Amino acid sequence: MGRSSTSPWDFGELFPASAGRRVYTVSELTGDVRRLLERHVGRVWVSGEVSNVRAQSSGHIYFTLKDAGAQLACVLFRGETSVRRECLQDGRKVVAHGEVTVYEPRGQYQLRVLAVEEQGWGALQAAYERLKRKLQAEGLFDGARKRPLPRFCRRIGVVTSPTGAALRDVVHVIGRRQPFLEIVLAACRVQGEGAAAEVASAIAALNQWASGTEGVARGGLDLILVTRGGGSLEDLWAFNEESVARAIVASSIPVVSAVGHEIDFTISDGVADMRAATPSAAAELITEGVHSSRSWVEGAGRRMAVLASQRVGRERSQWSEWQARLVRRHPRRVLGDRYQRWDDVVGRLAQGMRYGIRERRSQVQEWGYRLRACRPSQILADRRQQWRELVRRLVGEAKEKARRARTGWDQARIRLGLLSPECVLARGYSITRDALTNAIIRRADQVKPGQRLATRLSKGEIRSVAEEQG
Repeated sequence: MGRSSTSPWDFGELFPASAGRRVYTVSELTGDVRRLLERHVGRVWVSGEVSNVRAQSSGHIYFTLKDAGAQLACVLFRGETSVRRECLQDGRKVVAHGEVTVYEPRGQYQLRVLAVEEQGWGALQAAYERLKRKLQAEGLFDGARKRPLPRFCRRIGVVTSPTGAALRDVVHVIGRRQPFLEIVLAACRVQGEGAAAEVASAIAALNQWASGTEGVARGGLDLILVTRGGGSLEDLWAFNEESVARAIVASSIPVVSAVGHEIDFTISDGVADMRAATPSAAAELITEGVHSSRSWVEGAGRRMAVLASQRVGRERSQWSEWQARLVRRHPRRVLGDRYQRWDDVVGRLAQGMRYGIRERRSQVQEWGYRLRACRPSQILADRRQQWRELVRRLVGEAKEKARRARTGWDQARIRLGLLSPECVLARGYSITRDALTNAIIRRADQVKPGQRLATRLSKGEIRSVAEEQG
């Protein structure tokens, strides 16, 4: 069988036909990638740490979600009014829900955020479900175990924070509906580390007080209200602890749990004898027996108003949901990219201008320093100033030395004048001498009778003859 002969210069087709090759433009390729991501990935939940948060004057917020291995650019447009924007702080761990898309001008994939939650809620929710299943298996949620509440209460115990809004709401409602109802407060913390232990201890303390001498003398307690205001799952977590649930179950007094708002449901709500949606609702529930006897007819209108308000709220919520869906499909979404591109360009332009102005100002200052340091007139002015300073100091020192010399001269002249004979004579003294020898007579025994004497006074001289010694 013969071999096919090939030439060593046969390199094949250097320029193959391009009939089967498609060349994309950058815009086409980026658009395909964007459509592919939006179609096959769509909306997702992403957890990570927030960083590089930038709030623009247009109302849009740009930030980055990152973990140890990667980062994801995110944008929250101002039209998303239902998102908790306070969660977007640098360093905070969150879970974001949004649509994965591509910002085509930079060819960067990003997450268009539609909702944000603080991270950790999922772990707490799992712990909540585990404890709920455990207690439910023990029958602590069974309705047959729970005790009915007294219809007419005279004294109740309240377990809550003494500074919280829940206590103020309870006191306000009770004062309006049943002013003579007595309240025994067991103060405790209702959130944070150690709060669960304090709540459980407060429930036990009220049971102990009610069964003690003082409590029995005053008629004990009709029920115990465990309450606090609304908050996040982390804020309400003390009422999801097993210790609090066990304390409520062990209470010999019926317990009403009113923790958070209507949408919040805690473990303490499940094991308590009665759950109230809010602290105010709990106060109304406790005083219902007394209040309803005289305000049932009056309360009918109010209850109808509440039901109507709830119905309106549900309808408004449904309307808001439909409106939000319409907004997400509104042509304004098309303008979102334009807003983002505009913010990007404006930010880079402003940064470039600030950097350029700072650089030019720094150069002008440096040139000014160099020019002033090398200018002869400046050097001459410095030398002249130094010479003037030296002359001023020299003249000052000379004047000071002359003043000190003049002062010394005046003092010496005064001392010399005080020691001169003329000064002594001026004070009333005199000098007596022998008229012949001019010797000064200092003692009386130096004078002999008939001796001629000369006495010098301050002004003039007296001559005399000694008669006898005294």
